[in-house]
Amino acid sequence: MTSLSRVQTVKLSDVIMQQLEALIVDGTYGAGERLPAERELAKQLDVSRPSLREAIQKLEAKGLVTRRQGGGTFVTGALHQQVTDPLFALLAQNPEAHYDLLEFRHVLEGVSAFYAAMRGTDKDREHIQHTFDEATKAADEGAKEQAQALMRFYVAITEASHNVVLLHLVRGMQDILMENMRQNLDVLNRRSEIRAQLHEHRASIVKAILAGQPQQARDACHQHLAYIEATLLQLNRDHQRIERSVRRSEQ
Repeated sequence: MTSLSRVQTVKLSDVIMQQLEALIVDGTYGAGERLPAERELAKQLDVSRPSLREAIQKLEAKGLVTRRQGGGTFVTGALHQQVTDPLFALLAQNPEAHYDLLEFRHVLEGVSAFYAAMRGTDKDREHIQHTFDEATKAADEGAKEQAQALMRFYVAITEASHNVVLLHLVRGMQDILMENMRQNLDVLNRRSEIRAQLHEHRASIVKAILAGQPQQARDACHQHLAYIEATLLQLNRDHQRIERSVRRSEQ
């Protein structure tokens, strides 16, 4: 007589939990982001509210979400907290670490652009073009506003890479990266020819991504960041020479 193995039933709340986990992993809901209201989320997933509530309780037990009294449910922001702690804030302000961060951006932005050109969808490319246009418009605003617009542009590129590790890393480091951009722009914006060259570099990155040219997109990123680094070093040397000249004249 053949023995039949017992069929294990899967609870609906477990299925819902797995759906929500997938949305967190793929970046639909980022670290620290609030989930939609229970009624809205249940409607989106086409499930009952009690089953959804049970799934969220399981996510909370795993430490993936936290619930705030009267404030909703939030994706745990552990990654964001770790890369924006006081040590990283100190590094962001350190002159030597500033150039280290620029070197790190070579890797981060170069790889993102490479895979965005390789994997980006029509919707991704449209979003990249839109954020680039917005960043271009922000060129006449202050360094802070420009940095915010540029950050949205680079996040759009990272989203188009369809690499969830890159996406969570960039989102987690967003404040530090944006501060690096702001500090750079404070110096670089003083000369119109530098601003024009930066715009040309970014346009080349967009062109390569939209054309589906991964290597060219990565090379354009490296050229852009190498230009920023070299220009900042040169401007810093020029500033030091001027300061020495002023000191001599005052003696």
